[in-house]
Amino acid sequence: MTTAAELLAEIAHAPVEKRAITNHSVLNEAFAYAKPSSFSRGMRIDLNGLTILLISGTASIDEAGRSVHIGDFRAQCRRTFANITALLASEGATWHDIVRTSCYLRDIDRDYEAFNEERTAFFREQSLDPLPASTGIQAKLCRPELLVEIEAIAMLRTNQE
Repeated sequence: MTTAAELLAEIAHAPVEKRAITNHSVLNEAFAYAKPSSFSRGMRIDLNGLTILLISGTASIDEAGRSVHIGDFRAQCRRTFANITALLASEGATWHDIVRTSCYLRDIDRDYEAFNEERTAFFREQSLDPLPASTGIQAKLCRPELLVEIEAIAMLRTNQE
């Protein structure tokens, strides 16, 4: 007969259920990356009715893995938000489930004002309240033509049977 302590120890050491997420209808792995790539577009973690979505850095990439809106910072922001929206939707989530974003800008001095305007407008369209926690960071991105990249964390309750 198994004791309560043994059951708790077994539960404590059980692997966490997780799986990769993607949405090929809007963005795919970069055509120039080695196949298979060494990261997932996102990771879904299910913990006793709580789902956590970890969205990898996402940028202005299309369904063929190409950078789009080269040189247009605002359009790259909008495409990035659209790509994250589609990744969330593929898992039954929305921006209302986002709790944190990390926002990487190639040139934060030049682009932060435009970024904040685009982000504010997008969050208003989504009727977000409260707003997610967020950090803005200047960074060299993985492709020279990309001007913005965003990673996100979403948390939502799910019914597991």
